[in-house]
Amino acid sequence: MPNIMQDKRLSIAPMIDWTTSDYRFFARLFNPHTYLYTEMISTGALIHGKTDRHLRFDASEHPLVLQLGGADIAEMTHCTELAQTRGFAEVNINVGCPSDRVQHNKIGACLMAEPETVATLVKHMQAAVSIPVTVKHRIGIDHFDSYEFMHNFVETVAAAGCERFIVHARTAWLQGLSPKQNREIPPLRYEDVYRLKQDFPSLAIEINGGITTVAEIETHLQHVDGVMIGRAAYQNPYIMAEAMSLWGEAAPSREAILERLMPYLQEQVAKGEPLPTIARHFLGLFQGLPGARKWRQALSGKQSLTIAEIEDAATQTLAFIAQQDAYQDSLEAQS
Repeated sequence: MPNIMQDKRLSIAPMIDWTTSDYRFFARLFNPHTYLYTEMISTGALIHGKTDRHLRFDASEHPLVLQLGGADIAEMTHCTELAQTRGFAEVNINVGCPSDRVQHNKIGACLMAEPETVATLVKHMQAAVSIPVTVKHRIGIDHFDSYEFMHNFVETVAAAGCERFIVHARTAWLQGLSPKQNREIPPLRYEDVYRLKQDFPSLAIEINGGITTVAEIETHLQHVDGVMIGRAAYQNPYIMAEAMSLWGEAAPSREAILERLMPYLQEQVAKGEPLPTIARHFLGLFQGLPGARKWRQALSGKQSLTIAEIEDAATQTLAFIAQQDAYQDSLEAQS
């Protein structure tokens, strides 16, 4: 199996309420090479909230990127310095989130209309640290959806020192569509992202949006420097194990993943962390396989949950899958 990932990157997108430290530990078990992102964390939450809680991570999560939401130079710079001190590999500026809440605070996709503001942020943040400062953005916002609009944005921000751009290949509609609709309704324009790489060959350009299979990842990597997977990696995390083929390596088994997960769960329970909250991140482990529904039912919708119950559900699910595989093999042998 050839390694096609030389100078390429595969990452899991920042997703609010989803890419917590517990999920990131779980995600790392599938693939040691992927870049992981925190949820988008506002500068206000970091400076005035539970800083240690927001910035906690297990060492195994590396390489790990902190995604920041904000537009105040001093606050963004301070939080970038915090990120470097705490050991993050990169800091990413959110210029893609379309929700009303973040627009009100000049966070997210609305900043695409202010490339000079983003450039100023990059300049000051990058000057304060040695780790990279990157930008995740859309291909446009509202009626400012031409390729030239995005080209100007990237050109302006790159001139301030940003060398990596992660592009969600959809326009964000800041009025009239919910964040969920903004992930689904605006059409994907992958060609615009490919063109961006052609126009800026010295920049690292990653593509994001609607990518759900390893075959699709391979196709995109022929045109750009990286692929970012969003909800597909959460709902069916084993896609990241299947993506090990891109590095010419074998995928770990689900049994091996569960075996490595249990000590972590024991540590978290010992710290007083609620197991039902942690376990919600594991519901997609058997996605697409027989027994997946029973696995989800065993882990979800419960006020209390024990490690023994998770182990029992895993044993039953794996046994059921093995039984179904054996039955299918016998049918094929008879045909």
